[in-house]
Amino acid sequence: MNSLKWTLLFCIVALQACSGQQQQKEQKYDIAAFYWPAYHYEPRLEFIFPEKRGEWEIIDHAIPKEPGHQQPKVPLWGFVDEADPAVMDQKIKTAVSHGVNVFLFDWYWYDNKPLLEDCIDNGFMKANKGRMKFYLMWANHDATSYWDVKNPKIDSVYWKGSVDRSTFNTIVDRVINKYFKDPSYYKINGAPVFCLYELNTFIDGLGGAEEAKEALEYFRKKTVEAGFPDLHLQSILWSALPSTIAGVPGDKVETQSEVLQYFGFNSLTNYCWAHLQNPEGDYEKWADASVAMWNKFDTDFSIPYFPNITVGWDANPRFQFKSGYITNPAPDKFEKYFRKALDYADAHPDQPKLITVNAWNEWSEGSYLEPDSVYGRGYLEAIKKVLEEKSQRTD
Repeated sequence: MNSLKWTLLFCIVALQACSGQQQQKEQKYDIAAFYWPAYHYEPRLEFIFPEKRGEWEIIDHAIPKEPGHQQPKVPLWGFVDEADPAVMDQKIKTAVSHGVNVFLFDWYWYDNKPLLEDCIDNGFMKANKGRMKFYLMWANHDATSYWDVKNPKIDSVYWKGSVDRSTFNTIVDRVINKYFKDPSYYKINGAPVFCLYELNTFIDGLGGAEEAKEALEYFRKKTVEAGFPDLHLQSILWSALPSTIAGVPGDKVETQSEVLQYFGFNSLTNYCWAHLQNPEGDYEKWADASVAMWNKFDTDFSIPYFPNITVGWDANPRFQFKSGYITNPAPDKFEKYFRKALDYADAHPDQPKLITVNAWNEWSEGSYLEPDSVYGRGYLEAIKKVLEEKSQRTD
């Protein structure tokens, strides 16, 4: 009997070890989907979302602005609460099974307090159990009435996105201890990756370029002191990345590449194609123009560029008026450009094979991988198909 008991125990341990290895198995490409964590109750945003459902409220009430306009967008899973671990478990399972192995969370800090963290803390981190990686993009833009469809002035500022040095030090401590130290936090060569959305806003808040540079050096120093080999700083490439820096004694910082070097950034990517090309009209024309810029990024910058793929664009649920939007997006078209992103990664063997996707759930901007009532899991299936094709060619 004892022999049988020990045999059973050995089998259980072996199965657990095998499961752990399966959990930690890495795929060739890291597919990081931006995640907009606004689909749960956030008390600080109740004045915008009084039904306490987060931004689902404007998705639920969206209407077409003209004949043929595909609104509202209808989530196949319903208006779920992402801060519920059971809900997030379904998201994680679906993402990982289709090759999306990283969530890149938009992260916010306003008025010396975090915003929308419950999605990460109560939803993702409680549900994940090591199945997928995550990292943070500090979305340090002003919080404006862009989120508030009731306010006709889309540029009214509710909270400023800039922070002073004391506040930044608080952020550094929180990010390192609460997130970097989580085993699932995404790292490149052991260095936790931290993405910054608006460099201009960061510089303004810190009081200038020199002060901002010193603050980022402090962030790197504190990360190393916490036991990591380094900090991997990632920049979002769009108009919030200054083209030059004036008033830096002894330095000529005259190009965007030199700007990134000056501040110690390690890589860059885009948030969405709407930052590169006017989001209006045919999807493929928009995509072709955006993807054509990758070669320029290659020559303009000395640090790695990680290609971005965008699902679509239609921010009309956020506006009382009609705004421009991308017509006829579809999974088969997305698949074509996703394949180009993997080809780009293969053509750059000296850098990590990281691709960013906008987005997992930008429902209010019409750019999401999550299943909807029109295409189901079509966009996710497109990712899975291309990854499997790539895997078969290299096996």
